[in-house]
Amino acid sequence: MGFVKENLEMVEKEIEKACQKSGRNRSDVTLIAVSKTKPVSLVMEAYDAGIRDFGENKVQELVQKYEEMPKDIRWHMIGHLQTNKVKYIIDKVCLIHGVDSLHLAQEISRQAVRHNLTANILIEVNIGGEESKFGCRYEEAEKLVKEISLLPQIAVKGLMTIAPYAAKPDENRGYFVKMKQLSVDITKDSGNNIDVGILSMGMTGDYPAAIEEGATYIRVGTGIFGEREYKQNP
Repeated sequence: MGFVKENLEMVEKEIEKACQKSGRNRSDVTLIAVSKTKPVSLVMEAYDAGIRDFGENKVQELVQKYEEMPKDIRWHMIGHLQTNKVKYIIDKVCLIHGVDSLHLAQEISRQAVRHNLTANILIEVNIGGEESKFGCRYEEAEKLVKEISLLPQIAVKGLMTIAPYAAKPDENRGYFVKMKQLSVDITKDSGNNIDVGILSMGMTGDYPAAIEEGATYIRVGTGIFGEREYKQNP
């Protein structure tokens, strides 16, 4: 058995444990295998083990893997997306995680109209207020959700965050609690016109805590594919 399959089995056990601990169903949580910098051969090991949700940070890499890999994969754009690159992935992804400005959302909406589809997005919130990270400020999230919801052919499905680096998995629990509360508040305040039910939060170092506090999508790369980064073929 390859190490990817072994790692996936370990991750699966952790997910199930966190779901049991918090009284949630395993089906409430979607595991996204973060395949950035990994070669197709390695990513296919995860596919063969049953994974269908994959996350990429860079547009070029996502497009390349989209062309080379099976078409039943659900691709997630989890990195920062530049407006001039939206057109390359608009018809290839099931969900864009990192929308943090009205300007970017307007371009996604324009491209969605052009391609005659509805773009599903998450609003990225910089929950730790870190200058080095993308994402709107916590206080601006609700206003941004409401503004973007008015645009044609774009659907705000939830919120996403990249919590600060933590030495211990539990250190980010407070941020996850805050994100869950934010999603509840936005849904309530909008009179149920907007449902931000998806919560994309938690990565290799802290996903059990994220699940226990309400994450519906977790993004795991190192925990599945290991530390080593592979050079991409040009």
